[in-house]
Amino acid sequence: MAKRLIIAEKPSVAADIARALGGFTRRDDHFESEKYVLSSAIGHLLEIGMPDEEQVKRGKWTFTHLPAIPSKFALWPLEKTEPRLKLLLRLMKRKDVSELINACDAGREGELIFRYIVQYAKTSKPIKRLWLQSMTPGAIQDGFAKLRSDEAMRPLADAAVCRSESDWLVGINGTRAMTAFNSKSGGFQLTTVGRVQTPTLAILVEREEKIRGFKSRDYWEVLATFRAAGGNYDGRWFDEKFRKPEDDPDARAERLWEEAKARAVAAKCEGQPGTVSEESKPSSQSPPLLYDLTSLQREANGRFGFSARTTLSLAQALYERHKVLTYPRTDARALPEDYLPTVKATLEALKQTNAYAAFAGQVLKAKWLKPNKRIFDNAKISDHFAIIPTLQKPRSLTEAEAKLYDLVVKRFLAVFYPPAEYLLTTRITRVAGEPFKTEGKVLVSAGWLAVYGKEAQSTEEPMLAKVLPNEKVATDEIRVVANQTKPPARFNEATLLSAMEGAGKTIEDDELREAMREKGLGTPATRAQIIEGLIHEKYVLRDGRELTPTAKAFSLMTLLHGLGVPELFSPELTAEWEFKLAQMEHGKLKREQFMREIIRMTKHIVSQAKHHESDTIPGDFATLSSRCPKCGGEVHENYKKFQCQSCDFGMWKIIAGRQLEIPEAEALLTDRAVGPLEGFRSKLGRPFAARLRLNDAYEVQFDFGDGDGGSGVEAPDFTGQDPLGVCPKCGGRVFELPAAYVCERAVGPEKTCDFRSGRIILQRPIEREHMQKLLSSGKTDLLNFVSARTRRPFAAYLVRQPDGKVGFEFEAKEGGKGRGGRSVRGASALRVLGPHPKDKQPVELHAGRYGPYVKHGGVNATLPDKDRVDAVTLGEAVALLAAKSGKTRSAKPGKFAPKTAKPAGKPTQRKRAA
Repeated sequence: MAKRLIIAEKPSVAADIARALGGFTRRDDHFESEKYVLSSAIGHLLEIGMPDEEQVKRGKWTFTHLPAIPSKFALWPLEKTEPRLKLLLRLMKRKDVSELINACDAGREGELIFRYIVQYAKTSKPIKRLWLQSMTPGAIQDGFAKLRSDEAMRPLADAAVCRSESDWLVGINGTRAMTAFNSKSGGFQLTTVGRVQTPTLAILVEREEKIRGFKSRDYWEVLATFRAAGGNYDGRWFDEKFRKPEDDPDARAERLWEEAKARAVAAKCEGQPGTVSEESKPSSQSPPLLYDLTSLQREANGRFGFSARTTLSLAQALYERHKVLTYPRTDARALPEDYLPTVKATLEALKQTNAYAAFAGQVLKAKWLKPNKRIFDNAKISDHFAIIPTLQKPRSLTEAEAKLYDLVVKRFLAVFYPPAEYLLTTRITRVAGEPFKTEGKVLVSAGWLAVYGKEAQSTEEPMLAKVLPNEKVATDEIRVVANQTKPPARFNEATLLSAMEGAGKTIEDDELREAMREKGLGTPATRAQIIEGLIHEKYVLRDGRELTPTAKAFSLMTLLHGLGVPELFSPELTAEWEFKLAQMEHGKLKREQFMREIIRMTKHIVSQAKHHESDTIPGDFATLSSRCPKCGGEVHENYKKFQCQSCDFGMWKIIAGRQLEIPEAEALLTDRAVGPLEGFRSKLGRPFAARLRLNDAYEVQFDFGDGDGGSGVEAPDFTGQDPLGVCPKCGGRVFELPAAYVCERAVGPEKTCDFRSGRIILQRPIEREHMQKLLSSGKTDLLNFVSARTRRPFAAYLVRQPDGKVGFEFEAKEGGKGRGGRSVRGASALRVLGPHPKDKQPVELHAGRYGPYVKHGGVNATLPDKDRVDAVTLGEAVALLAAKSGKTRSAKPGKFAPKTAKPAGKPTQRKRAA
């Protein structure tokens, strides 16, 4: 009997489909029923690249082999998921499989994952598309009853492939061209660029330039306190003839730029009576639109401090595992016009809950659910609609998941409520001919704000003291207040997401932002990843909630502007490319036309870098506050160097792949040493840390703290220092230097020992107490490091090896990798985060071989962001544990029960430390 092969995007979705359709039996590596074979990918299984015969083996980082434009793109399996790819290929080749059903996520990336698998398999079997808006059993069953045709999905598939290929062309060629340009003068200076990543960085750099270039201006305001029969009230002087000038963004009607004028107004009004007139008028505020992913990420960042990546992860869990929200990776803020019955059923379900019963009941009772173009509009949705709750009742949500779910439900309820109504009062008090303004705002009808706990204010208790028409009031106090203008605020994730959505233009109005949604930077599904990528590449630092571009970011923008390639840094131009991809999804643009334009742009980028006449770039550079150490002259920054203006002294800005920040360069000039600094890379690409120092010839050298400078360098003076322990090689004393721990006999011209261990190993600072324990007991506590090869975190002990050198020892594992086996990680917790809300048992933070992880009972979950090990909260830990528990929970014996593997011990591994 012919069967249809269903390919989901991840195993958990495959299991949900099996449960929803029923009749499946779990085989070793897939599900099977009378009608279907069911399996899944594990995200992306393939990546694109050059065909083997066009691969460049040597010189790919030079202009010789640029531009790199393949005659056709080849698909290459990802090593870590290749077994899963082989499984799918085997299932696709089965003779009884007559049709394929694409059940990957309903979006551009899900389409790409499936299409690449089909292309790699070289199969011509018919294809159908499962398109899900929610993961409830009913929605899955309904989706299978309404499978989409392959022809209908072709435009989306074309857009997905074009996005992938254009990112590769621009990213590979742009990165190699900029790296080749920056490496002209020697060395290897990796300079990464991306089609969407770099314009996003340009937005941050432009804002930072405004902040740095901002010059505050003094201004004065005149404030007064008036006494009426009904009580006291305050007023602020303003200029009635004020018109906002186009060339002065800081101008306001109430600001006076000269103190003398402010004092003159105050003196004129001092002790004089005032005459009052006021006007009151109603005002209303409509409820905000339903959430799309970007607006939900903004709100969660502003309310709870969640990063964009965290919000996406939580929303995906609420959709996929808990099935209480609709598909989250959407850019729509409206619902289909035929969705009223579903919304009514959702409101009926919410009416049965304790938290939302009153509000859902009110919407139904007042009959506020009706056709409304702000809410139900087919023209405002594409493949997905706004994020709303499903009929599923939430159970066992973590604290973080509950917060996000509450945001979505309250927004869903509020959108049906009437507008909030206010009474706005504007009072003008004239004193000696000078006007003072007082404003009051009273909430008359809460409307949708009732959902958020706001209540109407009583008109019997107004915010302003009552006055009679033309009442004479006394001026009790008048004062002049000095102030200064402030620079624009740095971006945080919420405001950057808004800027990305508006292609660099911050758009506050919901309706206008909706109209611009197809011309933003990236898509709702990719924006979080873009921000994280900038942080990973050290272009941006996350400082609390603020995002600050580094010197590396400014250097890149200077280069791109100097080479004249706005295609790489202009948000508006990049947003046009996103718009064209959206047009392709709608069948309004051909794939061939789009790719011709991308290839033309790629060639232009490479040409501009290759044929630039000089190896330097003009720009707006700094003058250092430190003087030249050689002649005392002024030191200026240029594109590549810090150069004295009076002599030949100069030093490179980028040393061993790391760019010096201005304060670091100034410290090096003043103190002749700086550091230790992290982020340097060896010729083999391995990260290391070291001090920098200026030698007697005014050359910058690395100082690893070992005093190994040849016969003319004296040994360090350890007088007054306490030794850390006994040298494991020669029995001498071990002391602390700025960049290393060394044996006293391993420094100076007459050294007889070579024991030395860096104070930073694989991005991990080795503290004094760590080295003391290593020397005394032969082994440190379990520490976290970052692999130089894979850039992934891991945990290991530093141990004293038999030859006296320092090496790694990885913790022993109990249990194998087979199903049912579980690794037992380090037992001692770094700290206890608090009691789990379910059983009050402790939730612990541990260090593990693959990085920090949280533990509750028998469930462990690795922290996705190792840099937050010191800031992770109990709520975040509970969310991670719940996500892990949902993936690993064993099924009851029966159809879905996996086979168990006997635990197999694994010996302790040792490896020399880098």
